[in-house]
Amino acid sequence: MLERLSIPTTDGLRLSALVEGRKDGPTLVFVHGYPDNLHVWDAVVERLKSGYRIVRYDVRGAGLSDAPADLRGYGLRQLLADFRRVIDQLSPDEPVHLIGHDWGSIQGWEFATEPALQGRISRYTSISGPCLDHVGFAQRTRGVDAATLRQLASSWYIGAFHLPLLAPSVWKLGLARHWPRVLARLEDTPPPAAHTTQLRDGVNGIALYRANVLPRLLRPRPHHAIAPVQLIAVDGDPFVKAALLEGIEQWVPELTRQRVAAHHWLPLSKPDWLADAIARFNAATP
Repeated sequence: MLERLSIPTTDGLRLSALVEGRKDGPTLVFVHGYPDNLHVWDAVVERLKSGYRIVRYDVRGAGLSDAPADLRGYGLRQLLADFRRVIDQLSPDEPVHLIGHDWGSIQGWEFATEPALQGRISRYTSISGPCLDHVGFAQRTRGVDAATLRQLASSWYIGAFHLPLLAPSVWKLGLARHWPRVLARLEDTPPPAAHTTQLRDGVNGIALYRANVLPRLLRPRPHHAIAPVQLIAVDGDPFVKAALLEGIEQWVPELTRQRVAAHHWLPLSKPDWLADAIARFNAATP
């Protein structure tokens, strides 16, 4: 049975969450990216809910969750506090397998490297979203090489997101209305269902980049994984190149790498493959 819950945050907001699946099964927690909401996981959840208890939530500012009043409310430490509230309420006695895509994966690294969550996260599956601190350390070591330049070219939108008026205007002037067709073209799939919150999702989520990217890249901190990590490298991802996912072995003692030929939105384009990868990793011996 599908259950919708409202979860209070440490700073007075409410997060909208869905819980479904097998009540006595292992708990999987899905965290979506930008400019998505929790429904980006619909097809993957459909394939897993018979064997697992599924938890997913709209991150702050997206979907049906409340939005912070200012940029500080989108910082990674506050996103970590949100995740802790979710698992404290919905899985207080059992560790969870965390799965993140895009910005859900970026913030997932904050969760899966937090010493205070040792024993609360059993596994972490990361899809198309690196740890900003790991990238910051790698850039210090590697400098500006060909791989770095290719990634910078692929990340042009991050610079645009730091322009206060430009990026929100693009969403307001029509991108929100056309987003399903844009996704269909990017992913070579039928257009996904349109969401009434798409304009809000697109505009509010820009704050994730503005609040976190430059501070973490310029002042990275050591982040070591507290649980086994499955890193899914998506060949053909136009936004996250392989260079961002190299050299993380020093931060992740138990690392499993998976490669798949796809584009960026793997939960939409290959839900069967992704659901199988999550199930196999969940069943693997730690």
